[in-house]
Amino acid sequence: MSTRPSPTGGAEEKPSLATLIAITAVTPLAMQIYLPSLAGMMIVFSATAGEIQLSMSAFFIAVAISQLFWGPLSDQFGRRPIIIIGMVLFVIGSVLCLLAPTIEALIAARVIQAAGSCAGMVLGRAIVRDIYGPRQAASMIGFVTMGMAIMPTIAPAVGGVLDQFYGWQGGFVLMLIFGVGVLGVSIFSLPETHKERTAVGARQVIRSYGIIFREPLYWSYGLTAAFNALTYFAYLGGAPYIASELLSLSAAEMGIYFMVVAIGYMAGNFLSGKFAERVGIFPMVLTGTIIAALSVALVAGITAFGALTPPGLFLPMFLLGLGNGVCLPSALAGAISVRPELTGSAAGLTASLQVGTGAIAGSLVAWLYAHSFMAGTAWGMILIMALGCSLSLAAALSIRAITARQGFVPAE
Repeated sequence: MSTRPSPTGGAEEKPSLATLIAITAVTPLAMQIYLPSLAGMMIVFSATAGEIQLSMSAFFIAVAISQLFWGPLSDQFGRRPIIIIGMVLFVIGSVLCLLAPTIEALIAARVIQAAGSCAGMVLGRAIVRDIYGPRQAASMIGFVTMGMAIMPTIAPAVGGVLDQFYGWQGGFVLMLIFGVGVLGVSIFSLPETHKERTAVGARQVIRSYGIIFREPLYWSYGLTAAFNALTYFAYLGGAPYIASELLSLSAAEMGIYFMVVAIGYMAGNFLSGKFAERVGIFPMVLTGTIIAALSVALVAGITAFGALTPPGLFLPMFLLGLGNGVCLPSALAGAISVRPELTGSAAGLTASLQVGTGAIAGSLVAWLYAHSFMAGTAWGMILIMALGCSLSLAAALSIRAITARQGFVPAE
């Protein structure tokens, strides 16, 4: 098996920061721009809340599964061609979403969208690791995701305005336009960064994942990232329904409030970009996890005192975004650095873990609101978020324990 090549220099071999941001921003855009339209889509498609939630959960599941294949394929064929194929799929899925006559057709089109969009998200991280070492990769992933976070920061607000004037399809038109633009950028501005290829067949894919599965340190980093994502996706799954049903917010108002967590995430990524290389991976991971836990504690306290308002729900989520922004770049850099020769596979598996736990979180929150005594309250969302924070903290602490036992330095 070949090892990851050393950076060979040459500005022409390194994609620009803007290009990396563009290819990684497609999935967050597709996930968040239509959130303010969910309530209206229930009416348009004569669908239940569970069916509408399935359009989000199916998206998450498709992302989780697809990334398991994009990573190993990119290890053999290179990052650039796989990203281009993914963007073509995203454009096709966006067109099918716009033409969907039923909720079932929309869900199927969302699966195609998801399968294509995630190629850029997972391989953007692999490209960074192709070029930089572990600490530098954590810093660069922070800067890339800070730029990427601009999209989900404004997407819900833009989606709310588009919904108000053009209906639910307005957001999907913007997805289509953005997807075509990113496809063009991928074709004309994205160089290949993975020079030494690893043969990929069914046996090789299984062998690659088998190697990663046997690395305890990988699981510490990977599960920290996954459970941080679980906390965030539980918020995404519950907040739209709490905002519309309990707090009576309009789509436009909801879009504005959804910006709060994205602004926090962008701030956290800025801090990661500035300090990860200097401070080290483990301190960033642990600090971010603790900050995210504080956000859940605040919302739980506000709800327990019966004082839940739109600011009381959304403003504490700034800390959730901040914590995720501090933790995730370093956790991801750590996960893909455990076995550098399998960067693509590790990046795909980690991203799949994140989105897979996200799908579970969204489904659990939807079930709690539909079938449990927590229906009509915010406690379903809070419970799943608290579970995610607790598991993420346990996984983060295990990084120190495993590196101490193996004689590694966790920041390296």
